[in-house]
Amino acid sequence: MYVKSILDEKGRNVVTGGPQITVRQAAVYLRDNRIGAIVIVDRNDRISGILTERDIVCAIAKSGADCLDKPISSIMWGNVHRCGESASVEEVMEMMSTLRARHIPVEKDGRLVGIISIGDVVKAHIRSIEREAAEIKAYISG
Repeated sequence: MYVKSILDEKGRNVVTGGPQITVRQAAVYLRDNRIGAIVIVDRNDRISGILTERDIVCAIAKSGADCLDKPISSIMWGNVHRCGESASVEEVMEMMSTLRARHIPVEKDGRLVGIISIGDVVKAHIRSIEREAAEIKAYISG
Protein backbone atom coordinates (compact mmCIF):
# COMPACT_ATOMS: atom_id res chain seq x y z
CA MET A 1 0.00 0.00 0.00
CA TYR A 2 1.16 3.51 -0.80
CA VAL A 3 0.69 6.98 0.70
CA LYS A 4 -1.52 7.96 -2.26
CA SER A 5 -4.00 5.20 -1.34
CA ILE A 6 -4.17 6.40 2.26
CA LEU A 7 -4.76 10.00 1.19
CA ASP A 8 -7.38 8.95 -1.37
CA GLU A 9 -9.27 7.16 1.41
CA LYS A 10 -8.88 9.61 4.32
CA GLY A 11 -8.82 12.85 2.40
CA ARG A 12 -6.21 15.47 1.72
CA ASN A 13 -7.28 18.25 4.05
CA VAL A 14 -4.44 19.61 6.13
CA VAL A 15 -4.72 22.28 8.80
CA THR A 16 -2.11 24.86 7.91
CA GLY A 17 -0.98 28.19 9.21
CA GLY A 18 1.46 30.93 8.43
CA PRO A 19 4.61 31.46 10.49
CA GLN A 20 3.14 34.62 12.03
CA ILE A 21 0.28 33.00 13.99
CA THR A 22 0.89 32.74 17.70
CA VAL A 23 1.58 29.58 19.63
CA ARG A 24 -1.73 30.20 21.45
CA GLN A 25 -3.63 30.35 18.13
CA ALA A 26 -1.91 27.16 17.01
CA ALA A 27 -2.93 25.41 20.24
CA VAL A 28 -6.54 26.44 19.57
CA TYR A 29 -6.33 25.09 15.99
CA LEU A 30 -4.99 21.77 17.32
CA ARG A 31 -7.78 21.53 19.89
CA ASP A 32 -10.59 22.63 17.59
CA ASN A 33 -9.54 20.27 14.81
CA ARG A 34 -8.61 17.40 17.13
CA ILE A 35 -5.20 17.02 15.50
CA GLY A 36 -1.60 16.78 16.67
CA ALA A 37 0.23 18.94 14.12
CA ILE A 38 -0.09 22.03 11.98
CA VAL A 39 1.90 22.37 8.78
CA ILE A 40 3.34 25.82 8.21
CA VAL A 41 3.16 26.87 4.57
CA ASP A 42 4.08 29.90 2.53
CA ARG A 43 1.75 31.64 0.09
CA ASN A 44 2.47 29.02 -2.59
CA ASP A 45 1.56 26.05 -0.35
CA ARG A 46 5.22 25.15 0.01
CA ILE A 47 6.07 23.57 3.35
CA SER A 48 8.19 25.83 5.56
CA GLY A 49 7.70 24.15 8.92
CA ILE A 50 5.65 21.93 11.19
CA LEU A 51 4.41 22.50 14.72
CA THR A 52 3.22 19.68 16.94
CA GLU A 53 1.53 19.55 20.31
CA ARG A 54 4.81 18.17 21.67
CA ASP A 55 6.60 21.33 20.50
CA ILE A 56 4.12 23.50 22.39
CA VAL A 57 4.53 21.48 25.59
CA CYS A 58 8.33 21.71 25.32
CA ALA A 59 8.16 25.49 24.75
CA ILE A 60 5.94 25.99 27.81
CA ALA A 61 8.23 23.81 29.93
CA LYS A 62 11.25 25.81 28.78
CA SER A 63 9.90 29.39 28.67
CA GLY A 64 6.65 29.34 30.61
CA ALA A 65 3.32 30.71 29.45
CA ASP A 66 5.00 33.76 27.83
CA CYS A 67 5.80 31.59 24.80
CA LEU A 68 2.08 31.39 23.98
CA ASP A 69 2.11 34.93 22.59
CA LYS A 70 5.15 34.39 20.38
CA PRO A 71 4.87 33.49 16.68
CA ILE A 72 4.99 29.79 15.92
CA SER A 73 8.06 30.44 13.79
CA SER A 74 9.97 30.74 17.09
CA ILE A 75 9.32 27.09 18.04
CA MET A 76 8.35 25.25 14.83
CA TRP A 77 10.57 22.71 13.11
CA GLY A 78 11.94 24.25 9.94
CA ASN A 79 13.69 21.14 8.68
CA VAL A 80 10.53 19.19 7.84
CA HIS A 81 10.85 15.58 6.77
CA ARG A 82 8.31 14.78 4.08
CA CYS A 83 7.35 12.08 1.66
CA GLY A 84 5.69 11.77 -1.72
CA GLU A 85 2.51 9.98 -2.67
CA SER A 86 4.52 7.10 -4.12
CA ALA A 87 6.12 6.24 -0.75
CA SER A 88 5.10 2.85 0.61
CA VAL A 89 3.55 2.36 4.03
CA GLU A 90 6.71 0.47 5.04
CA GLU A 91 8.91 3.40 4.01
CA VAL A 92 6.79 5.86 5.98
CA MET A 93 6.76 3.54 9.02
CA GLU A 94 10.55 3.38 8.90
CA MET A 95 10.80 7.17 8.53
CA MET A 96 8.48 7.77 11.47
CA SER A 97 10.30 5.26 13.64
CA THR A 98 13.76 6.59 12.82
CA LEU A 99 12.78 10.24 13.19
CA ARG A 100 10.43 9.67 16.13
CA ALA A 101 7.87 11.65 14.15
CA ARG A 102 4.12 11.11 14.36
CA HIS A 103 3.23 13.29 11.35
CA ILE A 104 4.79 13.39 7.89
CA PRO A 105 3.60 15.99 5.38
CA VAL A 106 3.09 14.73 1.83
CA GLU A 107 4.11 16.86 -1.11
CA LYS A 108 3.79 16.67 -4.84
CA ASP A 109 5.74 18.93 -7.18
CA GLY A 110 7.01 20.84 -4.14
CA ARG A 111 3.53 21.62 -2.77
CA LEU A 112 1.67 20.26 0.23
CA VAL A 113 -0.99 17.70 -0.80
CA GLY A 114 -1.71 15.91 2.48
CA ILE A 115 -0.39 14.63 5.78
CA ILE A 116 0.10 11.12 7.10
CA SER A 117 -0.10 10.40 10.82
CA ILE A 118 1.14 7.37 12.69
CA GLY A 119 -2.52 6.40 13.16
CA ASP A 120 -3.07 6.43 9.39
CA VAL A 121 -0.04 4.22 8.85
CA VAL A 122 -1.06 1.73 11.56
CA LYS A 123 -4.61 1.49 10.17
CA ALA A 124 -3.29 0.88 6.66
CA HIS A 125 -0.87 -1.75 7.89
CA ILE A 126 -3.61 -3.56 9.85
CA ARG A 127 -5.92 -3.50 6.81
CA SER A 128 -3.16 -4.99 4.69
CA ILE A 129 -2.57 -7.80 7.19
CA GLU A 130 -6.30 -8.51 7.45
CA ARG A 131 -6.63 -8.60 3.65
CA GLU A 132 -3.71 -11.02 3.39
CA ALA A 133 -5.18 -13.26 6.11
CA ALA A 134 -8.54 -13.32 4.30
CA GLU A 135 -6.84 -14.24 1.02
CA ILE A 136 -4.93 -17.09 2.68
CA LYS A 137 -8.12 -18.33 4.36
CA ALA A 138 -9.97 -18.23 1.02
CA TYR A 139 -7.12 -20.07 -0.68
CA ILE A 140 -7.06 -22.80 1.97
CA SER A 141 -10.83 -23.30 2.04
CA GLY A 142 -11.29 -22.97 -1.72
